[in-house]
Amino acid sequence: MPDASPPPARRPRSGPRRDEAARLAVLHAADDLLVELGFGALTVEAIARRAGVAKQTIYRWWPSKGEILLDTLVEDSAKRLPVPVDTPTADAVRGYLRALARFLADDPAGKVLLALLAEAQHDPGTAERLRTRYLAPRREAERALLARAIEAGAFAPAPALGPDALLDALTGPLVYRALTGASVPEDVADALADALLGPAAR
Repeated sequence: MPDASPPPARRPRSGPRRDEAARLAVLHAADDLLVELGFGALTVEAIARRAGVAKQTIYRWWPSKGEILLDTLVEDSAKRLPVPVDTPTADAVRGYLRALARFLADDPAGKVLLALLAEAQHDPGTAERLRTRYLAPRREAERALLARAIEAGAFAPAPALGPDALLDALTGPLVYRALTGASVPEDVADALADALLGPAAR
């Protein structure tokens, strides 16, 4: 009896696959052009031209310029604005707030965040995706940082402020200043920490 025929080779999965070098070129082009042109003047055509890829290639990978920018924000902020996960000290919390001030003032990815926040005010789809993919995960990590620091006795904030209100009070003024074009100096972050977090717990 002849041997059974071997099973047919599995076909490679079809569909568009992203070339990593081209993907990174698109993300870098998007945040560079956002800083140069602003959100309104930014186009997929311009991103494709700067990145050296076809416009059709971009549309196979992303449905809009907003999605490109959101990918840029998620990746770049993870590298350049990580939420501390080590020992929860007062210095770690203050350092994170200072880093946020620098991120908003100087980092291209900070400009991406501000642009998407502005766009989210009149585009419900952008608002939902920004909240789901960026704001909610980061808020969870920030809340955990504060909770660990308070539990460790690094701070004794006023009990009237719950964790979310406390985070809003710490970070909101920094974001507001950046959105309105005001400077975001690190000493503002220090002043917010001094006013809202209180002394070390006894």
